[in-house]
Amino acid sequence: MSTSTTKHAVPYYSQWESASLVPDFIGGQLDAADDPLWQKSGAGSPEEYAFWAPRMCGVACLRMALDFWRRPVPPSVPLVRELCEAGAYVREGDSVKGLIYRPFAEHVQGRWGLTAEVRADLSAGELPEIIAAGRLALLSVHKTIRTPHVRPPSRGGHLALAVGVSKETVLLHNPSGLPGVSQEAAEVSWDRLSAFYAGRGVILGD
Repeated sequence: MSTSTTKHAVPYYSQWESASLVPDFIGGQLDAADDPLWQKSGAGSPEEYAFWAPRMCGVACLRMALDFWRRPVPPSVPLVRELCEAGAYVREGDSVKGLIYRPFAEHVQGRWGLTAEVRADLSAGELPEIIAAGRLALLSVHKTIRTPHVRPPSRGGHLALAVGVSKETVLLHNPSGLPGVSQEAAEVSWDRLSAFYAGRGVILGD
């Protein structure tokens, strides 16, 4: 593991418009349809926003990367619709399959000219070199990585963006992280990462 510290100045986006209210959304105290900033998402209604907000971790990660590399950043729900058309999300009634890496990567490359490498096996040990080379990595982690001291029930199922590394930790922008705790450049030790990380993701570059 590299001993050097690298941290990219990546703007943070939550998958909910009101990042400060994430604890209430994930705890069930507040419905996403009641997000006071829902219209910023570009959704046609509070209900459309509420359907997608819990499922938009990959969209939030992409928006962060687009902003970092100075590409236009679409609102979240129009971006979701675009990714649906590209086959990166497949909606059937109230269920959604996605984010599907390969059509996502192909769309990102064709639409914004970024490189997007799908990795079905991406070891944590490769991340220092990836980050040092100026790239970012979408990592499949369990959503409870917002509280890394808690043991997760499984690995994967949620996407977070690796924006930095040090000898002891990986730094994650977590779209469903807790404000002031685990949203921006949240430190997760390499040992703890292994409990949440499914060993796959997408490497993004300019």
